[in-house]
Amino acid sequence: MMLLRLAAALMLALGVGQAGVLAAPDATPVAVAPKVLYYPVDADGAKALELALAHAAASKADAVIVFGADWCHDSRSLAQVLRSDAFRAEFGTRFEVTFIDVGRPQTGEGRNLDLVKRLGVKNLKSTPAMFVLRGDGKVLNGKKDAVSWRNAESRGADKVLAWFRGFDKK
Repeated sequence: MMLLRLAAALMLALGVGQAGVLAAPDATPVAVAPKVLYYPVDADGAKALELALAHAAASKADAVIVFGADWCHDSRSLAQVLRSDAFRAEFGTRFEVTFIDVGRPQTGEGRNLDLVKRLGVKNLKSTPAMFVLRGDGKVLNGKKDAVSWRNAESRGADKVLAWFRGFDKK
Protein backbone atom coordinates (compact mmCIF):
# COMPACT_ATOMS: atom_id res chain seq x y z
CA MET A 1 0.00 0.00 0.00
CA MET A 2 2.87 2.35 0.87
CA LEU A 3 4.45 1.62 -2.51
CA LEU A 4 1.22 2.61 -4.26
CA ARG A 5 1.13 5.89 -2.35
CA LEU A 6 4.74 6.62 -3.26
CA ALA A 7 4.04 5.85 -6.91
CA ALA A 8 1.01 8.14 -6.88
CA ALA A 9 3.04 10.94 -5.28
CA LEU A 10 5.78 10.48 -7.87
CA MET A 11 3.23 10.61 -10.69
CA LEU A 12 1.81 13.84 -9.29
CA ALA A 13 5.27 15.33 -8.90
CA LEU A 14 6.28 14.45 -12.44
CA GLY A 15 2.93 15.26 -13.98
CA VAL A 16 0.76 12.91 -15.98
CA GLY A 17 -0.11 14.03 -19.50
CA GLN A 18 -3.56 13.63 -20.99
CA ALA A 19 -2.36 10.76 -23.15
CA GLY A 20 -1.19 8.80 -20.10
CA VAL A 21 2.44 9.79 -20.43
CA LEU A 22 4.76 10.72 -17.59
CA ALA A 23 7.15 13.50 -18.41
CA ALA A 24 9.78 15.16 -16.25
CA PRO A 25 10.92 18.55 -17.55
CA ASP A 26 14.12 17.24 -19.15
CA ALA A 27 13.27 13.56 -19.56
CA THR A 28 12.00 11.31 -22.28
CA PRO A 29 8.26 10.62 -21.82
CA VAL A 30 7.38 7.22 -20.38
CA ALA A 31 4.07 5.55 -21.23
CA VAL A 32 1.76 4.76 -18.32
CA ALA A 33 -0.80 1.98 -18.62
CA PRO A 34 -4.34 3.32 -18.27
CA LYS A 35 -6.24 2.26 -15.14
CA VAL A 36 -8.73 -0.50 -15.91
CA LEU A 37 -12.27 0.49 -14.96
CA TYR A 38 -14.58 -2.38 -14.10
CA TYR A 39 -17.58 -0.47 -12.76
CA PRO A 40 -18.58 2.16 -15.35
CA VAL A 41 -20.04 5.17 -13.55
CA ASP A 42 -22.08 6.34 -16.52
CA ALA A 43 -23.58 2.93 -17.44
CA ASP A 44 -27.29 2.27 -17.07
CA GLY A 45 -27.29 -0.25 -14.22
CA ALA A 46 -30.90 -1.34 -14.74
CA LYS A 47 -30.25 -2.03 -18.42
CA ALA A 48 -27.04 -3.92 -17.57
CA LEU A 49 -28.94 -6.12 -15.10
CA GLU A 50 -31.74 -6.72 -17.60
CA LEU A 51 -29.29 -7.69 -20.34
CA ALA A 52 -27.33 -9.97 -18.00
CA LEU A 53 -30.48 -11.88 -17.02
CA ALA A 54 -31.66 -12.13 -20.63
CA HIS A 55 -28.29 -13.48 -21.71
CA ALA A 56 -28.24 -15.93 -18.81
CA ALA A 57 -31.71 -17.20 -19.75
CA ALA A 58 -30.72 -17.65 -23.39
CA SER A 59 -27.36 -19.26 -22.71
CA LYS A 60 -28.26 -21.34 -19.63
CA ALA A 61 -25.36 -19.69 -17.80
CA ASP A 62 -25.78 -18.13 -14.38
CA ALA A 63 -25.51 -14.36 -14.15
CA VAL A 64 -22.98 -13.01 -11.67
CA ILE A 65 -23.89 -9.44 -10.75
CA VAL A 66 -21.25 -7.54 -8.81
CA PHE A 67 -22.24 -4.23 -7.26
CA GLY A 68 -19.09 -2.28 -6.49
CA ALA A 69 -16.99 0.72 -7.41
CA ASP A 70 -13.58 1.36 -8.90
CA TRP A 71 -12.51 3.44 -5.87
CA CYS A 72 -12.91 0.33 -3.65
CA HIS A 73 -9.88 -1.98 -3.47
CA ASP A 74 -12.04 -5.00 -2.60
CA SER A 75 -14.35 -4.33 -5.58
CA ARG A 76 -11.36 -4.02 -7.90
CA SER A 77 -9.69 -7.14 -6.48
CA LEU A 78 -12.83 -9.22 -6.96
CA ALA A 79 -13.25 -7.87 -10.50
CA GLN A 80 -9.67 -8.80 -11.36
CA VAL A 81 -10.30 -12.40 -10.31
CA LEU A 82 -13.60 -12.57 -12.22
CA ARG A 83 -11.89 -11.24 -15.38
CA SER A 84 -8.82 -13.45 -14.97
CA ASP A 85 -7.66 -16.21 -17.29
CA ALA A 86 -7.93 -18.61 -14.34
CA PHE A 87 -11.64 -17.84 -13.88
CA ARG A 88 -12.36 -18.17 -17.61
CA ALA A 89 -10.34 -21.38 -17.88
CA GLU A 90 -12.13 -23.07 -15.00
CA PHE A 91 -15.67 -21.85 -15.52
CA GLY A 92 -15.79 -21.03 -19.23
CA THR A 93 -19.33 -20.00 -20.06
CA ARG A 94 -20.83 -21.31 -16.79
CA PHE A 95 -21.02 -17.75 -15.41
CA GLU A 96 -21.63 -14.42 -17.15
CA VAL A 97 -20.23 -11.56 -15.05
CA THR A 98 -21.65 -8.02 -15.00
CA PHE A 99 -20.27 -5.15 -12.93
CA ILE A 100 -22.60 -2.36 -11.77
CA ASP A 101 -21.34 0.80 -10.09
CA VAL A 102 -22.97 1.74 -6.77
CA GLY A 103 -20.95 4.86 -6.01
CA ARG A 104 -20.35 5.34 -2.28
CA PRO A 105 -23.41 3.98 -0.47
CA GLN A 106 -21.54 4.21 2.85
CA THR A 107 -21.55 8.03 2.62
CA GLY A 108 -25.02 8.48 1.16
CA GLU A 109 -23.63 8.96 -2.36
CA GLY A 110 -24.82 5.67 -3.77
CA ARG A 111 -26.39 4.86 -7.12
CA ASN A 112 -28.19 1.79 -8.48
CA LEU A 113 -29.15 0.91 -4.93
CA ASP A 114 -32.70 0.20 -6.12
CA LEU A 115 -31.24 -2.74 -8.04
CA VAL A 116 -29.57 -4.09 -4.91
CA LYS A 117 -32.91 -3.77 -3.08
CA ARG A 118 -34.59 -5.68 -5.89
CA LEU A 119 -32.25 -8.56 -5.09
CA GLY A 120 -33.17 -8.49 -1.41
CA VAL A 121 -30.62 -6.22 0.27
CA LYS A 122 -32.42 -3.19 1.72
CA ASN A 123 -29.39 -1.25 2.88
CA LEU A 124 -26.03 -1.81 1.20
CA LYS A 125 -23.41 -0.78 3.76
CA SER A 126 -20.21 -1.88 2.04
CA THR A 127 -18.83 -2.84 -1.33
CA PRO A 128 -18.67 -5.10 -3.20
CA ALA A 129 -21.86 -7.17 -3.10
CA MET A 130 -22.11 -10.18 -5.39
CA PHE A 131 -25.20 -12.10 -6.47
CA VAL A 132 -25.45 -15.23 -8.59
CA LEU A 133 -28.76 -15.50 -10.44
CA ARG A 134 -30.40 -17.88 -12.83
CA GLY A 135 -31.80 -16.47 -16.05
CA ASP A 136 -35.26 -16.39 -14.49
CA GLY A 137 -33.98 -13.97 -11.85
CA LYS A 138 -33.81 -16.44 -8.95
CA VAL A 139 -30.95 -15.50 -6.62
CA LEU A 140 -28.80 -18.57 -5.89
CA ASN A 141 -26.79 -17.19 -2.98
CA GLY A 142 -28.20 -15.71 0.22
CA LYS A 143 -28.30 -12.03 1.16
CA LYS A 144 -25.76 -12.48 3.94
CA ASP A 145 -23.39 -14.18 1.53
CA ALA A 146 -23.97 -11.57 -1.19
CA VAL A 147 -22.85 -8.71 1.05
CA SER A 148 -19.94 -10.58 2.66
CA TRP A 149 -17.37 -9.60 0.01
CA ARG A 150 -16.02 -6.44 1.64
CA ASN A 151 -12.85 -8.44 2.35
CA ALA A 152 -12.48 -9.79 -1.19
CA GLU A 153 -8.89 -8.63 -1.54
CA SER A 154 -7.73 -10.47 1.59
CA ARG A 155 -9.56 -13.68 0.53
CA GLY A 156 -7.36 -14.02 -2.52
CA ALA A 157 -8.07 -15.55 -5.91
CA ASP A 158 -7.96 -19.17 -4.71
CA LYS A 159 -10.79 -18.65 -2.19
CA VAL A 160 -12.87 -16.71 -4.70
CA LEU A 161 -12.52 -19.52 -7.25
CA ALA A 162 -13.33 -22.10 -4.56
CA TRP A 163 -16.52 -20.18 -3.72
CA PHE A 164 -17.65 -20.48 -7.35
CA ARG A 165 -16.92 -24.21 -7.37
CA GLY A 166 -19.72 -24.57 -4.81
CA PHE A 167 -22.24 -23.70 -7.51
CA ASP A 168 -21.35 -26.78 -9.55
CA LYS A 169 -23.46 -28.78 -7.11
CA LYS A 170 -26.57 -26.59 -7.46
